Amino acid sequence: MKRTIPLSVALLLVALSLPADVLKIVVDDMIHPMSDEFIGRALIEADQHHDRAVLIELRTPGGLETSMRSIVRKIIDSPVPVIVYVAPAGSRAASAGFFVLEAADIAAMAPGTNTGAAHPVTLGGEKLDEVMKQKMENDAAALMRTVAGKRGRNVAVAESAVRQSKSFTEQEALSSHLIDLVAANENALLRGIEGRTLRRFNGDSSVLHLAGQRVRVYDMTLKERILSHLMDPNVAFILLALGALSLWAEFNHPGAVLPGAVGLISIVLAMLALNLMPVRFAAMALLLVALALFGLEAKFAAHGVLAIGGIIAMIIGALFLVDGPIPEMQIHLLTAAAVAVPFAIIAVFLASLALRARRNRVVTGPEGMVGEVGIARTPLSPEGEVFVHGELWNARASRALDRGTRVRVKAVEGLRIIVEAAEQQP
Repeated sequence: MKRTIPLSVALLLVALSLPADVLKIVVDDMIHPMSDEFIGRALIEADQHHDRAVLIELRTPGGLETSMRSIVRKIIDSPVPVIVYVAPAGSRAASAGFFVLEAADIAAMAPGTNTGAAHPVTLGGEKLDEVMKQKMENDAAALMRTVAGKRGRNVAVAESAVRQSKSFTEQEALSSHLIDLVAANENALLRGIEGRTLRRFNGDSSVLHLAGQRVRVYDMTLKERILSHLMDPNVAFILLALGALSLWAEFNHPGAVLPGAVGLISIVLAMLALNLMPVRFAAMALLLVALALFGLEAKFAAHGVLAIGGIIAMIIGALFLVDGPIPEMQIHLLTAAAVAVPFAIIAVFLASLALRARRNRVVTGPEGMVGEVGIARTPLSPEGEVFVHGELWNARASRALDRGTRVRVKAVEGLRIIVEAAEQQP
C-alpha cells in the first residue's frame, strides 16, 4: 500500500502534465476585436502546449471586416491545424463567418446549419458609387479566391457567396466542395477526419489522428467576456445614456456622490466598448445636441417643443452612432426610443428642480439674513445694535434712525449688518 500511493500520485501528475490533443474554443458571437483576440490567444496556447489541432465551434451572423481578416491571417499562419465546425443545428456562419470557415484546414458543419451570404456591406448600409462598390467586392472576392484555392475548395462557388450573397445549407456546401464533411456531433467530426492528410497553407503536409483523443475546452478571460458583452452596440448605448444621466443628476445636485460614481463608471465602460467599434462622431454630436435641448426645455419651459426635438435628436444619434455592417452590430430603433423618452423626462425634471432651487431666495447662512426685518435696540447714528433673526447684531444704517425703528437687512458684512428703515421698502 505504501508503494502504491506514491506510484498513483506520480502517474496522476504525469497524466496531468501531458498536453491535450485537441484544444476547443466556442465562438458564439459577432466577429469583432474580442473574437479576434480570443482566437489568436487560443492558437498561441495550442502551439505552446503542442496540441494536435484547434477546434473552433463557430456560430456567428458575421461582423467587422478588419477583425475577420485578422482572424483569417492567424488561422493561415497557425502552426497547429485548425478545424472550424459550424454547430449545433440551427447555427450559421454567415458573412465574415464564411471567410473564417473557408480559411480553416478542416471546414465542417452540423446538420441543419447554413453558411455564406458573404457580400461586403458598407458601414451603416450607405450607398456607394459603382466604382467604390466594385472595389470592395473585388477586394473581398480576391481574399476568398486565395483562401479557397489554397485549401483546395471550390473557388467559383465560394466567390459566388461574396459577389452574389449566396447562402448554402450544410449539404449544399458539402456537394459544392466548400466544406470537408458534415458531422452530427464533435465525436463524429473527429472520427470523420481521422487519418486525413492535410496540405497546410505553406505547402507542408500532415496527417490527423484525433479520433478518441482528449478535448480540452479553452475559455475566454474575464476581460474578454466583459468586453464581448459590451461590444453589443445596444448595451454600449444604454451604458452611455445611463452615464450621461447620472452625471447630469450629479451636476444639478452637487454632493450626491453616488450618481457621479455610477456615471463615471458607465461612461468609461461605454467609451471602452465604442472605441473598439466603428463610431460616427456626427452621431455623437447629435447626442450632445439632445442634452442641450433638454436643458433649454427646463430653462425656457417651451411646452415640450424643445424636449421633443431633443428626443428626436437622441434617437437619430443613437441609430447612426455605430456603423455596423450587419443588423446585430447596430443600435435598434426600439432601444433608441426606450432610452431617449425616459432620459428626456428625467433630464428635464432634474434640470427644472435645479433651476427652481437657484431662483429661490437663500434662507440659510449669512445670505439668509438679507431681507429680514428687525428692531433697532439702540439709536443708529449711523451705528448701533439691531435685534433680528432672533439675535442681537451690530448694525450700520445709511442714515440716523431712532431706537425702536423697524429696519430691514440690506447686506451682511462679516459680523455686522447693513440696514435701512423697513418703511423704505415697498
